[in-house]
Amino acid sequence: MKTVEFKDVVSISGMGGLFAIVAQRPNGMIVRPFGEEKSRLVSNRIHTFSPLDKIAIYTDDDSIPLLDVMRAMLKADTEENNTPVSPKASSNDLKKYFRSVLEDYNEERVYVSDIKKIIKWYAILKEYDLILFEDATEDEAAGGDEEE
Repeated sequence: MKTVEFKDVVSISGMGGLFAIVAQRPNGMIVRPFGEEKSRLVSNRIHTFSPLDKIAIYTDDDSIPLLDVMRAMLKADTEENNTPVSPKASSNDLKKYFRSVLEDYNEERVYVSDIKKIIKWYAILKEYDLILFEDATEDEAAGGDEEE
């Protein structure tokens, strides 16, 4: 089985969970739900595919890539013992947690439903080790530490 990377993960409208892209077809994508071995064709006429590496979260000034948010959540989880709250937690608890990992997220544009979805996605991505800090620094590693 092909190794899955963050860039190969999609959310599909109308279907819960996350999916690994197996192959692309003119009429849709062949995807495999995480935790399952069987792949299936999902039509692009019925569903919309959202690659996670193309999703950004609004901040007060601009936006931040979802992977960076996931990395902040992983750091808080592993280094600061700040585990994510349950997606079923109260709206206030969800917002408080999200503010603890992304201080400047835009509360008017990032809804509680978005936070719930991000927490659910984080659990899946963490389980399959798809949140890697190395991805952000691969180009820098090849060229050395030029920004420091």
